[in-house]
Amino acid sequence: MNFIEGEILYFNKPLHWTSFDLVGKVRYQLSRKLNVKKLKVGHAGTLDPLATGVMIICTGRATKRIEEFQYQTKEYVATIQLGATTPSYDLEHEIDATYPWKHITKDLVEETLKTFIGEIQQIPPAFSACKIDGKRAYDLARKGKEVKLEPKLLVIDEIELLTCDLPEIKIRVVCSKGTYIRALARDIGEALNSGAHLTALERTRIGEITTADCLDYNNFVQWLQEQEIDENNIIQEEK
Repeated sequence: MNFIEGEILYFNKPLHWTSFDLVGKVRYQLSRKLNVKKLKVGHAGTLDPLATGVMIICTGRATKRIEEFQYQTKEYVATIQLGATTPSYDLEHEIDATYPWKHITKDLVEETLKTFIGEIQQIPPAFSACKIDGKRAYDLARKGKEVKLEPKLLVIDEIELLTCDLPEIKIRVVCSKGTYIRALARDIGEALNSGAHLTALERTRIGEITTADCLDYNNFVQWLQEQEIDENNIIQEEK
């Protein structure tokens, strides 16, 4: 393998790690293995710390393909708690409001989910990496400042109700780049005349890459030791 010329790796991002945590740890292990001081490493699509699942990591000159992967269709499995909201729409923050949910039925959930298929306008979460005047929205939100984000056009290809154990539901979502599943949970809650937030999220696919294709980081060092490394990795560094 030639990590400087460029390799594409697939990881299952661990729970509680940021996307940058995973990239940093992979870069460290590769640089150590190759005995180089600098190595380009980047990921194709951020996952929240409380999410797990497929993350594509590109090295060396393969980082030029990151945008290509970012635009591929993504699939998620999301667990949503109805009847309550949090400021971040997930478990990063405590519940800030509760709502009635006894009126919700499985049939109502299934009919409501259908209304989200196709092109939709979605307002990103305040606790997100979107930029406002050059600053990350989550930085402003964490300082208690008002965050106003414009709706974005995106596409939901499929939504499937996997389980319905009210007030908890689990759904499978196939969607375009830029979709915030946390915001989708918020909007589903509102459409059901209630509230909602994510309690678990897994990205199960990017393009044709699924979790079955992914490395567990805990096994990465051993996996790396077993790879045949191109000698050019050792004698040159990324310019």
